[in-house]
This record gives sequence, C-alpha cells and structure tokens, in this order.
Amino acid sequence: MKIANTTVSYTIQDLAGYINWVYFFHAWGFQPRFAAIADIAGCDTCQTRWAANFPQTDTAKATEAILLYNEAQRLLRHMDEKCKIQAIYRLMDANADGDDLLLDGTRFPLLRQQTRIHPNAPFLCLSDFVRPLSQGIVDTVGAFATTVDNTFEKSYANDTYQHLLVQTLNERLAEAAAEKLHETIRKEIWGYAKDEHLTHKQLLNGEYQGIRPAVGYPSLPDLSVTFLLNTLIDMNKIGIHLTENGMMRPHASVCGLMFAHPQSHYFSIGKIDEHQLADYATRRGMDSNYLRKFLTANL
Repeated sequence: MKIANTTVSYTIQDLAGYINWVYFFHAWGFQPRFAAIADIAGCDTCQTRWAANFPQTDTAKATEAILLYNEAQRLLRHMDEKCKIQAIYRLMDANADGDDLLLDGTRFPLLRQQTRIHPNAPFLCLSDFVRPLSQGIVDTVGAFATTVDNTFEKSYANDTYQHLLVQTLNERLAEAAAEKLHETIRKEIWGYAKDEHLTHKQLLNGEYQGIRPAVGYPSLPDLSVTFLLNTLIDMNKIGIHLTENGMMRPHASVCGLMFAHPQSHYFSIGKIDEHQLADYATRRGMDSNYLRKFLTANL
C-alpha cells in the first residue's frame, strides 16, 4: 500500500480522550496513582472524596494533583481555539534488507540488539517486523510526525509556572495526536485493524496490533534518523524545522515509524559495540564519530 504525504489538523477537543495524564503528572514529579484524578468527573465533591481515599501522608500531594489537573483543564479550554495541532503521514511500500528498511526505494538503516533480555530471546531489530526483500512480496511501513504550534506557549514567556504548564500540555497533545493518528491509520486508512474496539485504558496501554516507535524511543534511539525521516515526509509542511543536531522545533513534536506485524512490539536496543557502530555508520554513509554523539547512551 502506498499513500503519499497527507496532512491532518486536530483540535484539542479531538484529542482530549487521547491525552496520557500519567506522563503529564510524571513531568511534574507525581507518581502514576495521582494521575487517576483525570478519571474523576469534574465536580468538587467527587475530587474531594478521591483525595480523601489516600493515606494521610499522601493527602497533601493528592490535593496538589487536583489543583494541577484543574488548572491544566482550564488552560486546555483557553487554548482550544488558539492551539494549532497538525500531523503528517505517509504509507510506503517496504521490505527489510538485513538490518535496513527499504521505504519506497529509500534505504533506512537500523540498529540491532546486542544484549539479550532473556537467554532464549532473539536479538531484535525493527526490520524484523517487515517482510524480507528476498521473499519478493511488498510490505508496508508508515512514517509520521505530529506537532503543536508554540505561539500560545510564548505568550507565557514571563510566567514560569504557566509557561511550564503549557509546555507540558503541548508535549502531551503532540503525543495524543500521534495516538489518534495511529488509531485512524490502523482502523481506516491502512485498515489492518478495522474491527479494533479498545477502551481508553487499553489504547493508552498500547493493546493494539502494531507499534509506532518514535525517534528517541529505545528501539529507534538515533536522533539523527530524524533527518532521514524528513526526506520521506517533509515535516516542514506542518511547521517542523530541524536543528543541526536533529532536534525538532517546535519542541512539542513527535516523529517515527509505524509497523503492522501482529508480533511487533516495543523493545530496547540497549548497548552496542564499536563494531556495530562502524557497520551502522557505513550503512548510513556517515562518519562513525559523527553518529557517536547521537548514540552516547547506547555506547
């Protein structure tokens, strides 16, 4: 299946049900159990009862979580008509050629695990989830990017608290856009999961067929592949610009790949050795010392 670059726009209302509040609260130093406030109906009595169920030692933290969540909801309502959220995606003919992907004829080198999690586990590479070129059968892989315009964020440049709050909300909205986009692609556009019916919790737990590893995820750790992705989906079309280090601007942006294989799952590349770094650099057509700065955590 081939679908050319396609852009999509979202409102905050479109994405409200796709926000992962666990990660929002994590960014503010809260443990996951406090994110359950997002499941409470918006009434003061309900929230007070929720906080009262915590041990006395956690009551103050629960009250703080209520205040933070309510302020976040207030800001989301204020942002709704001012916040520009966009996505771009492309579905490509694909095959695996060793540890490389061939995406509409473009070679996309990847890394392979060199350390096993379990004694009998395979050494995984994302290319394992795509049909090998030798089979002569074309497969499909998706590429995507999402972004949230930072104009609203800039309006709070002189208010540290509000600026950080909008910043963390924007990051969650970019991820929520990726979540909704992935769902739409699975069920309607690519259509390999037309009968999928997941609850909000199942969706956020990733209980769907396929994966969407973003650049920087443990299975796709090399930030420099952002440049390669940009050649495939032209992120400039939705206002994403790359720094010389491959960082996306606006900061609330996500890009990555989509795989449909029923057994595809997230994993960590972990540590690689100098031999694999040299091999990877050769396949990327780059100097290994240049790539080293993008893979510090893996060396």
